[in-house]
Amino acid sequence: MLQKVLTFVIGLTTKFANLGEKSVSCCLFGAGYAWEFEGIGENMRCLLKVAGLVYVGNQDVEDEMFWLCFRSFLLFLGAPNRCTNYRSLRRLISVQNLDQIVRVPCKRWKSLIIPALQNEVPLGKTSFVAALISVKKSLVDPMKHLSSWSRGDPCASNWTGILCFHTYGSDGYLHVRELQLLKMNLSGHLTPELGKLSQLIILDFMWNELVGSIPKEIGSISSLQLLLLNGNKLSGFLPDELGYLSKLDRLQVDLNYISGPIPTSFANLSSLKHLHMNNNSIRGHIPPELSKLSTLRHMLLDNNDLSGDLPPELSNLSELRILQLDNNKFNGSGIPATYGNLSKLAKLSLRNCNLHGAIPGLSSIPNLLYLDLSKNELIGPMPPTLSDNISTIDLSDNHLNGSIPRSFSNLLFLQRLSLENNLLIGSVSANMWQNMSSTKSAGLTLDLRNNSLSSIFGEPNLPHNVTLRLGGNPICHDANIRNMFCEPKAGGDETAERTTKSTVSCYAQSCPTDEFNEFVPSSPEPCFCAAPLRIGYRLKSPSFSYFTPYVNPFERYVTHSLNMSPYQLSIDSFFWEEGPRLRMYLKLFPPANNVHLSKYNSSEVQKIRDIFASWQFPPNDFFGPYELLNFTLLGPYAQMNVENHKEGISKGVRAAIILAVVACAVVIFSLITVLIIVRNPRYSQRLPGKDLSLTVQMKIDGVESFTFKEVVLATDNFNSSTQIGQGGYGKVYRGVLPDKTVVAIKRAEEGSLQGEREFLTEIKLLSRLHHRNLVSLIGYCAERGEQVIFLGGGYHFT
Repeated sequence: MLQKVLTFVIGLTTKFANLGEKSVSCCLFGAGYAWEFEGIGENMRCLLKVAGLVYVGNQDVEDEMFWLCFRSFLLFLGAPNRCTNYRSLRRLISVQNLDQIVRVPCKRWKSLIIPALQNEVPLGKTSFVAALISVKKSLVDPMKHLSSWSRGDPCASNWTGILCFHTYGSDGYLHVRELQLLKMNLSGHLTPELGKLSQLIILDFMWNELVGSIPKEIGSISSLQLLLLNGNKLSGFLPDELGYLSKLDRLQVDLNYISGPIPTSFANLSSLKHLHMNNNSIRGHIPPELSKLSTLRHMLLDNNDLSGDLPPELSNLSELRILQLDNNKFNGSGIPATYGNLSKLAKLSLRNCNLHGAIPGLSSIPNLLYLDLSKNELIGPMPPTLSDNISTIDLSDNHLNGSIPRSFSNLLFLQRLSLENNLLIGSVSANMWQNMSSTKSAGLTLDLRNNSLSSIFGEPNLPHNVTLRLGGNPICHDANIRNMFCEPKAGGDETAERTTKSTVSCYAQSCPTDEFNEFVPSSPEPCFCAAPLRIGYRLKSPSFSYFTPYVNPFERYVTHSLNMSPYQLSIDSFFWEEGPRLRMYLKLFPPANNVHLSKYNSSEVQKIRDIFASWQFPPNDFFGPYELLNFTLLGPYAQMNVENHKEGISKGVRAAIILAVVACAVVIFSLITVLIIVRNPRYSQRLPGKDLSLTVQMKIDGVESFTFKEVVLATDNFNSSTQIGQGGYGKVYRGVLPDKTVVAIKRAEEGSLQGEREFLTEIKLLSRLHHRNLVSLIGYCAERGEQVIFLGGGYHFT
C-alpha cells in the first residue's frame, strides 16, 4: 500500500504539469478529507471503510462537482478490490450514476489519479489499453516505432501513432480517436482486439507488410470513418461485418492479396464515398445491391478477377464521379445503356474487361472528362457527341467502325485521342489540331494507327505540341504523308511525361544544407532559405493525360486546402505509373519572413499531416482521389513525433501548476498516511481502562475535548434509535449537546482503533480543514480507550 501511495504522489506531481487550472483546483479541494458518515444503505459501509467521505451541502454546483469527483476517486481506489457488492454500491451513491459525476468540470482528476494508483492505467480504460497492447503483440516492429507502447496512459504518455480526443467522454476518460501507423515497416497481422477501440474514427495501417485476413471485429467499431489498409499483403475474404460501419466514409484495401467476393452487406455502408479495392484478387460479380450507396463518389475495382455482367443498377449511384473497373474478366456482357444516366460522372474507365456490344450514348453526361473503353470487343460506331470538357478518349483495340465523329474537332481540352487498332474509315480532319487551344490542353496526341483511314481533310501542318500517328492506314501510301506521320517514331511519344524541378540560382553558402534547408523556388523574397516538409503523393485516378498544363491549378488547389500561399508548394518531381496513376514528390515550405532560416513548429507540422492523413482536402473530380505515400521528416523535423499530439500550456502556467501540485501532493500524502494508520490494526492496540488524554496531552483552538460521560448523554447511551450510519471504521450517531446543538458522533469500534498519537495527530489535521462544503470538526473524546469524533456545521441527517 505504501508503494502505491508513493507511486500516486510521484505520478500526480508529474502528470498535473500538463493540466489546466480547474484540475489543480480539484486537487486542492479534494485534499480536504471530511470524516463523516451517511446511512444510505448497507453497501455504503464499504465506501466508508475505503474513504469515510460523503459530500454535504449544495451551495455551489461547481464545488459540488469537484467534491464528488474526489469522492469518486476514493471509491475507484478501494471499492473494486475490497467491496463485495461494488455494482450495488455504485447505484446507492447520492448521485444517480457515478459515470456522470466525473463528466464536468473535474473529469481530468479521475483520469490522472487512477493511473498513478493502478500502474498508470485507468480502470475505465483497461479494455482499449488491452486492445492496443494486443495490437503491438501482433505486430513485428523492427524499427521500434512502438517502443512507447509500454508505459503509462496511451492518451497521456505520447504513444506513437495514437491520437486521442481533446474532450472527455461520458465516462470521464479520453478515448483514442485515431490509430495512425502509416509506413512504419510493420509486419505481422491485425488482431481481432482492434474491435475494442469502440470510439475510433481513423484506422490507418497503410504501406506496411501486414499479412493475414482483415478481422471481422473491426465491423463493430461503429464510429469508424476511415479504414485505411492499402499497400500491405493482406489476404483472405472481406468480412461481411464491415458492412455494419454505417459512418464509414472511405474504405481503402487496395494493393493487397484479398480474394473472395464483394460482400453484399457493403450495401449498408450508407455514408461511404470512396470504395477503393483495386489491385487485389477479388472474385465473383459486382453486387447490384451496391447501387444503394447513395453517397458513393469513387468506385475503384480495377485489377481484380471480377466476372459476371456489369450491373445496370449502378446507374442509380447519383453521386458517382469515378467508375474504374479496368482489367477484370466480365462475361462478355455489354456496357449497360443506363450508364449514360450517370449525370455526374467525370471518369469512366472499363479497359480490358471483355466487354461486347455497342458503346451506349454518353451525351447526357455533361462533365465527362475521361473515357477509356480500350482493349475490349466493342463494335459499331463511336459516340457521336461527348462532353466539351473531355481530356482523354481511348477506344483503341476494339472493332469499332464508321468515321471519326466531326464533333471531335471541337474538343478544345482534348489531350489524347487513341483510336488505333479498329476498323475506322474516311478522312482525318485537320480541325482536330488546328482548333486546339495551346493554353488549355498544352499538348495533343492523336493515335489513329491500324485503321482504314484514307486521307487528311485540310492542311496537315501540325503545331509543335501535337503528335499524329497514322501508320497502318491506306493514307500512308502517299509518300509525303508517310514521311511525316507514318514512320514508327514520327511525332515522338508524350506518354513518358516526367519532370524534375530545376534548382534556384543562389549562393549555396547562404543556405546550409546540413539541416536539409534549401532555397524556396518561388519565394517572393529572393533566395529565401527554409526547411521543407517532404511528402510522397499519388493521384490514383486522374481525369487527364498530361499534367504539365495543370501544375499551377494543382498547386493552387493544394495550398488553398492547406491555407498556404502557392509559392510555399514546390512539386519536386512527378511521373506516371501503371494505372495510369501520377506519382509526385511535394515540398511544403514555411512562409517567407525576415528570419534567415525558417521552419515549421511542431503544431504546424501536426496540422499539415492531419489534413493529408485524414483526407480533409475538398473533393476535386479532375485530380481525383489521392493517396499519401509518405510524410518524411528530415533536418529540424527529424525528432518530431507527429503520430501523436496533445495540447500543451505555457511554461509560466506549467510552473505555477507544478508548485500547486507539489503542495497538493504533500497534503494528500499526509492524509493518506493517516488513512493507512487508521485502517491497519497493526499500528495500534486498544488501551482498556486507560485515559488516553493522560498519555498524550493536546489542546487545539476551536476543538473541544469531551468526556466519555458527555458522549453517553448526547447519544442516550448509544441508543440504536440515534444511529444514522455505519462504516468499516465504526458507527455514527445523531447526538444533541447540552446547548441543543445537533452533531454527528463517530465512534470507532474494536479492530478499527489506531494508536493514541496517530489519533490525536488526525484530530489536529482535521481541525485545520475548513470549507463551506465540508462539515466542521467540533471535538473529540479520548477517554477510557475510546476514539470518538464530533462533527457538525452543515451535516445533513436523513
